[in-house]
Amino acid sequence: MSIVLRIATFNLENLDDRPGRKPTLDQRIAMMRPQLLRVNADVLCLQEVNGQEAEGHPRRLLALGKLLSGTPYARYHGVSTVTSDGTQVYDERNLVILSRYEITEHHQYKHNYAPAPYYQQVTARPKEDQVKKITWERPILHAKIRLDNDKVLHVIDLHLKSRRPSSIEGQKVNNYTWRTASGWAEGFFISAMKRVGQALETRMLIDELFDDDEDALIVVCGDFNADPHEVAVEAIRGDIENTGNSALIKRVMVPCERTIPEPSRYSFLYLGKPRMIDHLLVSRALLTYYKGSEIHNETLHDESVAYASDVKYPEPDHAPVIAEFELPDG
Repeated sequence: MSIVLRIATFNLENLDDRPGRKPTLDQRIAMMRPQLLRVNADVLCLQEVNGQEAEGHPRRLLALGKLLSGTPYARYHGVSTVTSDGTQVYDERNLVILSRYEITEHHQYKHNYAPAPYYQQVTARPKEDQVKKITWERPILHAKIRLDNDKVLHVIDLHLKSRRPSSIEGQKVNNYTWRTASGWAEGFFISAMKRVGQALETRMLIDELFDDDEDALIVVCGDFNADPHEVAVEAIRGDIENTGNSALIKRVMVPCERTIPEPSRYSFLYLGKPRMIDHLLVSRALLTYYKGSEIHNETLHDESVAYASDVKYPEPDHAPVIAEFELPDG
């Protein structure tokens, strides 16, 4: 018999259980648990999973545990990002990989492959007189999963920097108002630098995996905060049209969403415009077994409109994206 493998990515939009938070975790679970059951994933990559404090214990993913309780995912193997000292999860925006199959190894990377670049802000007030490191906030999470046919699946979970402009000293009136268009533009540029820097680091990890095995089964999942044609996505894909080197054909990462009809090909809505910013990119070797994709975007609300508050819409503002494969059992 063959192995049917469903791989999914889902941004849970700041899953948390803080006192006074609206909507409450219970309200969110009522909407989100059915979404997860419908996804029916064998491997599930999650983003924006916040950690919770518990007296006498390190910070843990307690809200996620409540969400998964009573579902098949509660019995899955799981790994997440952790703080630099390795003792607890981050306060906000953890990455999580859940797998029906055994996770034999996992790592996280942040500036392991791509050192933090140096940059001197030009619109800061008072004027900045030295260069500073530009670091990205979130690491990359990589898991090796052993399937029932003894093949190894490499799963890379990402949450690239958003398009929201990074802060520039002296250029903000408040959280929503910039003093100058130049300040906003520089903040946007720095955010783009972080996003593409994370993409570069991801691509370098992928190439290292291909150095070990050009037929590696690799999937890169996550919230890229970038449409398919943007630099961050193209940097990870490594298309021959960009490198000009046909010898790299086996190293190209292929977007699964291409097989979904264009009118339905979106995972996020903003200002009335559908955007495809959540992706599953697979190696050519894994593409051999590809059967199709789904985007569960039927109930997405427009994240930008005035009445689209989290209180009115407790479900995430991203749609789950799923790809299905059928692998030989031996």
